[in-house]
Amino acid sequence: MSSIATRHRTGLIVLVALIAAAVVAALVVGARQVDRIVPTLPEVPGTPVALALAAVAAVILLVSALVRGAATVRARARHRALEAVHAGAVSCGIRNRDLVDRLDELTRPGDRSPRLPARFSVVADDQGVSFWGGGRRPRRVAAFPWREVRNIRADSTVAGSTSVPVAVVRIRRDGSSIELPMMLNDPRPGRYALTDAPFFAVVRAWKARHRAALAAEGLELPPVTGAIPIIRQDRSAA
Repeated sequence: MSSIATRHRTGLIVLVALIAAAVVAALVVGARQVDRIVPTLPEVPGTPVALALAAVAAVILLVSALVRGAATVRARARHRALEAVHAGAVSCGIRNRDLVDRLDELTRPGDRSPRLPARFSVVADDQGVSFWGGGRRPRRVAAFPWREVRNIRADSTVAGSTSVPVAVVRIRRDGSSIELPMMLNDPRPGRYALTDAPFFAVVRAWKARHRAALAAEGLELPPVTGAIPIIRQDRSAA
């Protein structure tokens, strides 16, 4: 069974191929118009223009690679720092617009929290669920004790042309009940969103911590939201 990341890359390749085919078709159809327009254009030395365009493209690609590389290094440093304190309770999330907007709704007046990075860390320990940014010195963006968590369930959302699973955590605070959809990141090279057995294992661990924390405080346990499937290797390979 192909992974979500593989289908995502295949969809992008097909989209680029279709765009290229459309451009070629447009040039073929409009060949006569192009032949009439080109002679009317002023003559420009080809080599300097080509070199300038290539240099600009190279600079853009280099800057983009440096920015992404720096973000990756910061995310790994943050993950290691959090793991040293919260062993086994740290996951990586992918920022999405719904999550940012709903976190803003839950922010108390006067709170000035750091911005949620594109790849943020989620800590689900005995105290609750918290979101972290920064690098070697992690900075907490938001935190919710377990008593404010109404329930946790697995759902799905659309990313590009594919459906990916999300962990939905419903928060109850100051009379508001808001769902936080979290897409988890797959740390393996070449992968995008965490799927299948690893994803459901994380959600089950969060649900177990949630119920244990509420039971320890003598609070009402959340309603059962349905079984989370256990996907084994032999089934996923079928």
